[in-house]
Amino acid sequence: MRNKRYLQDIVKGCYGRKIAYTNVSQITPDNIVAVVGSCIGCFNYNKTVIEYLWNYYKGDQPVHYREKTANEDINNRVSENHAYELVQFKVGQTYGEPIQFISRRDDDAINKAVDELNDYMADANKQEKDIKAGEWQSATGTSFKAIQFTGDKELPFRIVAPNPINTFVIYNESTEEPMLAVQELKDETGEHYKLCYTKSHECKLKNGKVLDWKLHGFGDIPIVEYPNNHERLSDIELVIDLLDAINNMQSNRMDSIQQFVEYWVKFVNCEIDKETFEEMKLSHALTVKSNNKDNKADVEIMTQELNQSESQVAKKDLWDNALDILAIPNKEDNGGGGDRAGATYLRNGWDHSKNRARMKDPVVKVAEKRLAKVALNVIRIKDKDIGLKMGDFDVQLNHSPQDNMYTKTQSLAQMLQSGINPKIAITTCGLWGDAEKVYLQSKPYFDVLYKTVDTVEDKTIKEEPDG
Repeated sequence: MRNKRYLQDIVKGCYGRKIAYTNVSQITPDNIVAVVGSCIGCFNYNKTVIEYLWNYYKGDQPVHYREKTANEDINNRVSENHAYELVQFKVGQTYGEPIQFISRRDDDAINKAVDELNDYMADANKQEKDIKAGEWQSATGTSFKAIQFTGDKELPFRIVAPNPINTFVIYNESTEEPMLAVQELKDETGEHYKLCYTKSHECKLKNGKVLDWKLHGFGDIPIVEYPNNHERLSDIELVIDLLDAINNMQSNRMDSIQQFVEYWVKFVNCEIDKETFEEMKLSHALTVKSNNKDNKADVEIMTQELNQSESQVAKKDLWDNALDILAIPNKEDNGGGGDRAGATYLRNGWDHSKNRARMKDPVVKVAEKRLAKVALNVIRIKDKDIGLKMGDFDVQLNHSPQDNMYTKTQSLAQMLQSGINPKIAITTCGLWGDAEKVYLQSKPYFDVLYKTVDTVEDKTIKEEPDG
């Protein structure tokens, strides 16, 4: 499919991806065909829009197919693919630093088990799949990650990022819990079928029949959806009208330049043949005579030029609006006035941008916990039980911790000097993803530099009067 039409002509005001729901309490061989059938319209609609947005992200945009009725021979089709720039920024914010699983307990055994889980995820190249799925997530409004069994004893599972064009999840209408994951695939003969996963079983749907219904052993649905937000709005579609306008404006600017170069020559009250005119163009000189004694001969170069300054101002305004809508700092606003680091950070919009990015954290954390649950079940079955329960750990998203490091370091130093508990200070300053781990590794140094709880309590007891 080529993106000849504008997105608004396809969605007709219905932005965001549709969510598939069912009211059944359990998926069985008897109802799975009906459940999938009732949701297939939702899936097909999403499929069309997701494909459009993904192609748009890669540069296939309506400006490449524009037609003109006037001066149709001059028709530049210039795409400033800002969609790619916007998506890459958003992905870098959330997935530029590895997502970590961190301990919720002050327990060495649990800390060790969490480290093992992180090692398993790293060995499965999780960050690479995070970035891949993150591009789908930002560009199309949703994405998926899945756990698959391997035959490798040292690495019992792999992580993949299924294409959201042919993948969807059906949720329970009351609880909003995932009930069924579906992938549209082709078999070795090229025939289409649907691979389905419930919490306990898998099967194939082909020609309205249930095939190979069996236990899958993952312990939960192995395909997990990662929505971009609750409405499953893509970052592109929020500003796509502005991006299309920028493309059209830039194309018109190039048309104007070409029209200026490819000028017309107007002859007034004179006659000239083509051969003579071609010779005059080579010599860069024109000598003409009036076609009669009563009319004065004249030659004039005709041009049509767009006001480039006004056009640039209008284009910048469109781009600034797009950045404002998506809470992306403007790189052109980095100058100014000898502001201190913190003031510059706030002025340029980095603080607002990070706050906006954090709004997606709860959605990603829910999905990450579901993925981790499946991974732990596979580790338990195929390798060994590392002794980790779902309540023992949390998900930590690290939003470029190096940003504004000077300000964060100053905050940490001030809190420690003010007598704030070192654990609270490390957690609050935001310098590290796994604050618990940093605190435990730093505690021997804190015990030397600062009063510990034990020494404070001991001194208090000694200072109390007898009796």
